Amino acid sequence: MAAAAMTTTQAYEVIVIGGSFAGLSAAMQLARARRRVCVVDAGQPRNRFAAASHGFFGQDGEPPLAMIEQARRKLLAYPTVALRQGTAVSATAQQSAGSPESGFAVVLDDGTHLEAHKLVLAFGVQDGLPDIAGLRERWGTSVLHCPYCHGYEFAGQRLGVLYHSPQSGMHAQLIADWGPTTLFLNGDTTLEPAERERLLALGIAVEPARIAALEGDGVALHGVRLQAHGDSGARLLPLDALYVAATTRPASPLAEQLGCAMDDGPMGPCIRTDANKMTTVPGVYAAGDATLMRHNATLASAEGVLAGVGAHQAMVFEQ
Repeated sequence: MAAAAMTTTQAYEVIVIGGSFAGLSAAMQLARARRRVCVVDAGQPRNRFAAASHGFFGQDGEPPLAMIEQARRKLLAYPTVALRQGTAVSATAQQSAGSPESGFAVVLDDGTHLEAHKLVLAFGVQDGLPDIAGLRERWGTSVLHCPYCHGYEFAGQRLGVLYHSPQSGMHAQLIADWGPTTLFLNGDTTLEPAERERLLALGIAVEPARIAALEGDGVALHGVRLQAHGDSGARLLPLDALYVAATTRPASPLAEQLGCAMDDGPMGPCIRTDANKMTTVPGVYAAGDATLMRHNATLASAEGVLAGVGAHQAMVFEQ
């Protein structure tokens, strides 16, 4: 019988889990501090559905995947950096006698074992989209979440907002600054009459009927197919873009595995962090969409910078 293969553990000073805007920004700070850092990336960035990223300093209109690839190349120019393609499936704290914190062990989906003194969780979130025919395949192209990221490209066109909560009236009012807007209640009856009248007075249409499907050529949106409602039969309402406030959840269970505290955000749970981006678990830092209630590539990158600096300074001052 062949001898069992030995498991080799690779050691670093910091492991960054997630290789998109937040994770690569964190790793860059650590690389420039000459620390041994490993970035573990599953290759599923949240904005992979978008053809272009807008509003990011000096990169307006660039494809997000190209921006990530460029950042990876620049990061690998530093000799203390390693990039691992894969998914981190478990993370555990390693304690030793007499030490309140001795590091962390991470296992990847291919069985690779990694160890580090610090962790940076930058795995982002997954979007929960409404179950409407034709919606999911248009996510990031003509079904949108952020007017600051994509609103300019649809300025002056026929815009819609999908109702999800009492705050949707304010969402519709915001979107109306980019063009004529309809708030689609999709059968919801919780919109207050006073709010409805206020929206109508602002020139925002309110459509109560349920949505049967989104229609258009390819990923373009040409209209919303509505079910029969009241005296109105089924019909197609022309539309060019629909804004949807998706629910979110962390894209990885690692924060929960490690015991990091979570806060309830308006669209889903967020990892709790302090001003230095450390979680409630000493030595574990977090950055990006998984820690934010407002999601934006620029904010995610800035959070990554803070997390990388925080992890580095903790290593310096703990000595």
